[in-house]
Amino acid sequence: MNDNDKKQLKKTGRRPKEDPATIRYTISFNEQEHARFLALFDKSGMQVKAHFITSCIFDKTIKTIQIDKGTVDFYMRLTSFHSQFRSIAVNYNQVVKLLYKNFSEKKAAAFLYKLEKQTAEMAMLCQKIIQISEEFEAKHLKK
Repeated sequence: MNDNDKKQLKKTGRRPKEDPATIRYTISFNEQEHARFLALFDKSGMQVKAHFITSCIFDKTIKTIQIDKGTVDFYMRLTSFHSQFRSIAVNYNQVVKLLYKNFSEKKAAAFLYKLEKQTAEMAMLCQKIIQISEEFEAKHLKK
């Protein structure tokens, strides 16, 4: 048997690549160039430096995405705050039904008057929140 026949009989291991990358180049950077390269590499979001370098050389598009953690946190908190407002609206409807069901009309009207005052304050607070979020969008989320 030849050595080639033995190699063909083995079915274990990783399949060899059809076009393996066997030609290698080296590059040297000074400290400033290296820092700039690492900054560009980090902005690209790629995992492998070799892939980043080949994409730079052959003019492939390089994606750079910057995620502002403060903006993401702001929108997450705003979303949770909005869901709390919705739950308050549901509770408001339930409270009004229970007031008229369990109390006399005079007592229910007195409680409802207090509830209306709190609701008006909450509506003003909601308007302020909307205004602040619009200001934030205008100042910090310019496209």
